[in-house]
Amino acid sequence: MHPTRGNQQPAPAGEHRRSIVRLAAVACLVWLLGPAAGASAVESRTVTFRTADGVTLAATLYEPSVRPAPGVVLVHMFTRSRRDWEAVGDGLAEAGFVALAFDLRGHGASGGTVPDGADGQPDFSRLVADVQAACAYLASRPDLVRAGAVGIAGASLGANLAVLAAADDPSVRSLALLSPSLAYRTLRAEPALRKYGDRPALLVAGTDDPYALRSVEALAKAGSGTRRIDRLDGAGHGTIMLGRAPDLIRHLVDWFRETLL
Repeated sequence: MHPTRGNQQPAPAGEHRRSIVRLAAVACLVWLLGPAAGASAVESRTVTFRTADGVTLAATLYEPSVRPAPGVVLVHMFTRSRRDWEAVGDGLAEAGFVALAFDLRGHGASGGTVPDGADGQPDFSRLVADVQAACAYLASRPDLVRAGAVGIAGASLGANLAVLAAADDPSVRSLALLSPSLAYRTLRAEPALRKYGDRPALLVAGTDDPYALRSVEALAKAGSGTRRIDRLDGAGHGTIMLGRAPDLIRHLVDWFRETLL
């Protein structure tokens, strides 16, 4: 028998067996969780781009390990920022997508302001140009993004902006809309979704969000493409649902995997 060092004593056999069990459990957990539990292949960095009317927007670009790849633009809610999409951006990049989460003008680190309309209320129609600029940025990066393989996910105001931008951009092949409104002030989603046509759209609403729920049920009839509704029990509104519905991020990733890959 080899002598022990100092005052150390050999571990009892039972404790040794328990240590082996603990190590095996940790290894199993890492294997089950996949890349998120170990070293991640996701790279993220801050980028900026300009809108057609000259506003500089700040964004986070999430890059997968293999590029070029399909791209997804992430559009936040009113008074919020791109930070709401961090977990989604990571999840998309880990699944093989380029994700671009940006701050709308007058929000977060972006320049500009949300202008007032004739009635003194915010004129959100100007923000459609911000989503168009985000799509144009991805289109300008063929080293990162495959041509004609772009989707948009938007929440609340961002959902309506996403529909309006996609309606006039055939390169947008898929939409995921969290808590869209039939009309967010002057931003009417139904005619835009009809113009969007036969391209697919995922429509998500919390059961405790009556207007959004009525909106997704009406929007499901607009246009000829696939319109899938996800009703989430007590999940709230917009990107709040990401924290209350644990499976929502996976559902969004699966949706874009189904419609863009």
